[in-house]
Amino acid sequence: MKTITVRASSWGSLFDCGFRWEGVHLLGIKSPSSPRALLGTAIHASTAAFDAARVTGEKLSTFDAAEHLVQTLRHPEFDVDWRGADITPREAEVTGLALHTRYCDEISPRYHYVAVELETRPLEIDCGGGVIVRLTGTLDRARIKRDAGGVGIADLKTGTAAVTSEGVAKTKGHRPQVGTYELLYEHTTGEPCTAPAEIIGLKTKGKPVAATGEIHGARELMVGNDQFPGLIQIGADMFRSGLFPPNPQSFTCNPKYCARWGACPYKDG
Repeated sequence: MKTITVRASSWGSLFDCGFRWEGVHLLGIKSPSSPRALLGTAIHASTAAFDAARVTGEKLSTFDAAEHLVQTLRHPEFDVDWRGADITPREAEVTGLALHTRYCDEISPRYHYVAVELETRPLEIDCGGGVIVRLTGTLDRARIKRDAGGVGIADLKTGTAAVTSEGVAKTKGHRPQVGTYELLYEHTTGEPCTAPAEIIGLKTKGKPVAATGEIHGARELMVGNDQFPGLIQIGADMFRSGLFPPNPQSFTCNPKYCARWGACPYKDG
């Protein structure tokens, strides 16, 4: 049996460019992170600390939680390439603090969280043909919310386009990750996710903006139904064959985003 471990956050990139996904997640080909990726990590660190304190009943102010953001920006635990960046370290800190404050003071109080970045039990799915897909890890950057509809996933997303021009959080492309989170939560706790998932978007370019947007049918996208196979089954076909389709039209087909780009025979440009 061949077991393939897949992180929830990587499902979207598997179907965007399988060749790039194979390089990163199976072959371990890495590249330095961007300053905006570091900014996102810093915002997640500070807001998670704030929300975790809410769940446990501890007293942690918006101001005190912001220290996690500052320390993450100033002392990252991974390589960051600032060359040619469209943001300076000082600008990243100012933007991050503004979004952190907006989230803690305006967004977080709207939710009743029962867990933050929950550690989950591995979920192994036998996809036939000697392939097991193993979903594992923490619900990275996600919260578990409870409301009148039951429990559901609330996933925090940052980025230059995290909020649309209509003023709602961008949800496109996030269903595979959220669906995997729902599967892991149900497997770990035995409690189904019955409430719609939500994306909490924090826009990191231009005027700092925060917004939310709902996602429906994420779990079904992953496991499929009587009419259509789920993404897990489709992904298993790639794992069985060892063929990971390239996508020269992908936005990530660029040396800035793909560590495999230099040696890729399929790249366009």
